[in-house]
Amino acid sequence: MTDIDELARRAQETGTVIAVAESLTSGNLAATIGAAEGAGDWFAGGVVAYRLETKHRVLDLAPGIDPCSPECAEQLARAVRDLTGADLAVSATGVGGPEPHDGHDPGTVYLGWSDGDGTGHLLLELDGDPEQVIDDSVDAALGLLLDRLRS
Repeated sequence: MTDIDELARRAQETGTVIAVAESLTSGNLAATIGAAEGAGDWFAGGVVAYRLETKHRVLDLAPGIDPCSPECAEQLARAVRDLTGADLAVSATGVGGPEPHDGHDPGTVYLGWSDGDGTGHLLLELDGDPEQVIDDSVDAALGLLLDRLRS
């Protein structure tokens, strides 16, 4: 069973509504989740906030927060969970590359999560071109969602 199939099954079994906030992954995570079986019943949707200004306006990212940081990932996850009324939310932010950005190496990615038990983050240090970093980030975000559903 693939991660997305297991995510769909577990979300349906537990009645968990999921949402996503994406920067780095540019909607790829939402597209992957939205294509899963029964997603209309358990996927609230997501926000793609690529520009920093969009993160501030739509997801209430506090001024001065580095967009490639644990604080940003956690705030984005918490905000999209509040915005959509979801039970569980995950966010993805970071540097896809191919060049460093604002002092962060390519492949530096933070995933955030927020659910009824709290909020947290996960640091990924990925290799590859920007497309590979995005794909690996989506896979890791699906894994994070599954971990939260299992706990």
